[in-house]
Amino acid sequence: MKSKTTKKLAMAGVFTALAVVGSMLSVPVASSKCAPVQHMINILSAVLLGPGYSVGIAFVASLLRNILGLGSFLAFPGSMVGALCCGLVYKFSKKVLPTCVAEAFGTGVLGGIAAYPVAKYAMGLQDIGMFVYVVPFLISTVAGSILAFVLVTALKKSGVTEFFE
Repeated sequence: MKSKTTKKLAMAGVFTALAVVGSMLSVPVASSKCAPVQHMINILSAVLLGPGYSVGIAFVASLLRNILGLGSFLAFPGSMVGALCCGLVYKFSKKVLPTCVAEAFGTGVLGGIAAYPVAKYAMGLQDIGMFVYVVPFLISTVAGSILAFVLVTALKKSGVTEFFE
């Protein structure tokens, strides 16, 4: 049991590091920094580690991105809501495509709406609408979801995912 937990913790650390480094490949859109690598990591961690790890990785990566000046406060609702959604969908369905769709919906729509109070009250942006972050978040998460779908499908075919079961 310890070795399985140790493997998961080690992989969570690697995924967190990849998410932070991958955030250097971000596109600024409407006071947010869209980072598709984070969404790819959300899906990979949901499939390989589970929903709890996926949300934890999203939180720590968002925190580190903010500390390092690579992200904004909007990283928290965007990445964490998507990580929870895709983690839960994979846990119950064990299917990659619905997991990727859940990431896109969770981050793009739910995370985009959840970003509104963060932008208004934590960042002090007054002249914004509730849905202003939905489109930018969708663009970012769809790109990351496509990358993740290709990668997870290849990992499943090669048998790598069995290492974590």
